[in-house]
Amino acid sequence: MNFFNSCLGILLTTILSLVLVVSLLVGILGGSSSIPDQAILQLSLDGKIVDHDAGGALSDMLDKDRSVSLEDILNALRLAKDDERVKGVSIRINSMGASYAAAEEIRKALADFKESGKFVYAYSGLYSQGAYYLSTAADSIFLNPEGSLDFSGISSSSLFFKGFLDKLGVEMQVVRCGAYKSYAESFANDTMSAENREQMGELISSIWESVLDNVSLSRGVSQEELKALADEYMVVKPASYLLEKRLVDGVVYGEEYQNVIRERLSIPSDEELPLVGVEEYLDSESSRLLSSSPDQIALVYLSGEIDNGNTDGISSSRTVKLLWDLDKDPNVKAIVLRVNSPGGSAYGSEQICHVVQKVKKHKPIVASFGGCAASGGYYLASNADMIFSDHTTITGSIGVIAMVPNAKDLADKLGVHYETVKTNTNADLMENVFRPMSERERKAVQASVDRFYSTFLQRCSEGRDMPVEEIHQYAQGRVWSGDDAKELNLVDSIGTLDDAIHEAAFMAGLNGYALETYPKKRGFWEQLEEIPAIGYEKLFGNDVFSKEKYIFEKIRNLERVQAIIPYTIELR
Repeated sequence: MNFFNSCLGILLTTILSLVLVVSLLVGILGGSSSIPDQAILQLSLDGKIVDHDAGGALSDMLDKDRSVSLEDILNALRLAKDDERVKGVSIRINSMGASYAAAEEIRKALADFKESGKFVYAYSGLYSQGAYYLSTAADSIFLNPEGSLDFSGISSSSLFFKGFLDKLGVEMQVVRCGAYKSYAESFANDTMSAENREQMGELISSIWESVLDNVSLSRGVSQEELKALADEYMVVKPASYLLEKRLVDGVVYGEEYQNVIRERLSIPSDEELPLVGVEEYLDSESSRLLSSSPDQIALVYLSGEIDNGNTDGISSSRTVKLLWDLDKDPNVKAIVLRVNSPGGSAYGSEQICHVVQKVKKHKPIVASFGGCAASGGYYLASNADMIFSDHTTITGSIGVIAMVPNAKDLADKLGVHYETVKTNTNADLMENVFRPMSERERKAVQASVDRFYSTFLQRCSEGRDMPVEEIHQYAQGRVWSGDDAKELNLVDSIGTLDDAIHEAAFMAGLNGYALETYPKKRGFWEQLEEIPAIGYEKLFGNDVFSKEKYIFEKIRNLERVQAIIPYTIELR
């Protein structure tokens, strides 16, 4: 088997190396493209929108679900606003995977772009609710005559695996702090708890109100009318009805939409539209993103679960090292943490939070919350000098949980017998999954969880300058929207990533600065070394039994004490 794996690795390395060489040759021979006059920046937003792409050539080849970088979109719009060659933006979009906060960031960037007097048009044949929400930032929205538009409100669903685990003979033993800490419900309950139903209802209602505010303002349709329309099965309504209700501005086919843009720019009908994609535009204009200033603001993207065992999440050890390095760098005058995380390891969160406390004594640290900054994601940034959140950011969830699987019944069903030889009574505490915890062990685990929760509360108290007792009222694992978090003083201000960067510059007394982003894009060979962590199944696209694997992967990679939430809310 080892011989086979070695041969497979050599073969795979050879193939990928050849692909890389060919790609490099194509890039060299093709050269950089120039931007034409009367160019239209085209935002093709189908796919998942991520905050920051630190991948590279290998990631692009392996990415079956093509992702779009929010960082690239915002940079392109910022540059295009002052570029005389770019006359407008065309949004082509059907469905997308994005947080409401990411959509907010893009909508605000589009509004800023329009201040230049340039146009923004949007076109689609099938607007998902997320695609439509983002597109309402455009001057005009166009729909295919046979197209559809979804506008139906927000729902949140949870999967419960207890019945499945019961059939297997696996019990999830749960110890937690916080009545609203709902992560374990997926594994230990058959239904949603009253507390979780309450917090989810309030969370999605707050987000929906923000969506209605923005759409109402953009489309000139009252919130009351929008709510009524959302109850009318809008996705099956004809295009003419949507036009009548002022949800769209024009009903045209694709080539007719292109003619609308041609007329706007006085381009002859027989000429190709000078469309320029985001990546192409940034490749051509990348030098404009550079600054000659020696003073730097370090923008650190922290996305994904904390210490979750794969290459895509937040590694607390790497983050701690990076923050110490930035602290020692005399050119770095301020740090911005862009957080988009549901949490993860309580231990890892504490390590990052500790370094933030230390480094901010020497240089300002400002946090910007993206789609989610909850539990450990909130913990690690709670001591930043200032915290910005979007209206719809899922934040808070200040609580801790521990889960220990008990697979004794499964072992009995399979005829597997498990015996342990140990030197001390508790030598196999939380390690032997083939027996239930004793009452004494459960109390010991509860004491550990209580201690982590107490530390979590203390860190939040120090960072937010609030009494521990007041933090506890808003904690207990409960999640809040960005708007609610602002009211509770869990964040300082509602604002975008740009707002956080500008605040960091102000706090550092900088007039000019270079923005350096981290983590840096990984090179081809660096990614090649990560293949064992990525897994051969991802390389070859083996999705068989993916749902079942999801359950077992969650259990297998589970760190015993967690500060995490079980969900994110995405636009589709």
